[in-house]
Amino acid sequence: MKALFLGGARSGKSALAARKAAESSGEVCCIVTAAVTDAEMAARIEAHRRERPGHWRVREAPIALASALREEACAGGVLLVDCLTLWASNCLWPPGGVPSSAAQAEIAADIDGWRRERGEFIEALSSDPCSVILVSNEVGGGIVPASSAARLFRDEQGRLNQAVAAACDQVFLVTAGLTLRLK
Repeated sequence: MKALFLGGARSGKSALAARKAAESSGEVCCIVTAAVTDAEMAARIEAHRRERPGHWRVREAPIALASALREEACAGGVLLVDCLTLWASNCLWPPGGVPSSAAQAEIAADIDGWRRERGEFIEALSSDPCSVILVSNEVGGGIVPASSAARLFRDEQGRLNQAVAAACDQVFLVTAGLTLRLK
């Protein structure tokens, strides 16, 4: 079983995905993609750590998500990947090299590296024997972003969500803590 939880920021998608993982009968490995980039992000990461059950294994994979998925594959267990949105951002603009302006972000984007990583991830997801629960932001519901870097991110995130949804057995849209089953 492969399930994708899509939603906006603070929609409740991570909590619902974690609940689904906790209901599984196998061991849970949480693959996290966030990287500490500043004090505020460090606090967010720490809050997520406190919310997770202590017996879950945690694997950090801010960029090499396909490798992490392959290495953590386990018969009878479940992998919880949280979240694809941060992963896409990390691949496009690797942590530590954050551009100071939108113009620099467009130039600095590693689009070829991102597309390679995305392809490897979709291949790993499609061939993984484990149950995999994924969390991703739906970013296509707003206005067209003003900067080309933001448009690039929105477009690439949308393409990723479509590819992941196609590889999943179940897809849920989450808003206000409520789920709508799409697939």
